Amino acid sequence: MSGETARSLMHAGVRCVEAHETLDRAAQMMRDMNVGALPICGSDDRLKGIITDRDIVVKCVAHGMDPSKVTAGELATGLVWVSSDASVDETLAKMEQNQIRRLPVIENGRIIGMISEADLARHLPDDKLAEFVHRIYAST
Repeated sequence: MSGETARSLMHAGVRCVEAHETLDRAAQMMRDMNVGALPICGSDDRLKGIITDRDIVVKCVAHGMDPSKVTAGELATGLVWVSSDASVDETLAKMEQNQIRRLPVIENGRIIGMISEADLARHLPDDKLAEFVHRIYAST
């Protein structure tokens, strides 16, 4: 594992939902891509935050708001990211400290990929994965 970086853990080809797009559009994108979270980008292609399927349900629908009238930017949270050249240990520490299960990877100011639990499962040795899972779920 020495020498591995966030870039080697991530899956590339991530698509952003633009901040001005509505939550119903974000939900359609999630369905079409079979993902539970999307990074939110501005028109400048810069990361503004991340939105999850749970955010749409809990912060919009459960409050009686209309997902066709609320924008992704209005719910943008979690401006936590990691540089593509960060070590695996730095990456895991950032996820653990922020209690997050998905982490955008940034290079030259642009998002180039995402790291999810599935990516960690593919790349980490079993003992390191078990340690991460224990820490991330210990406080939930």
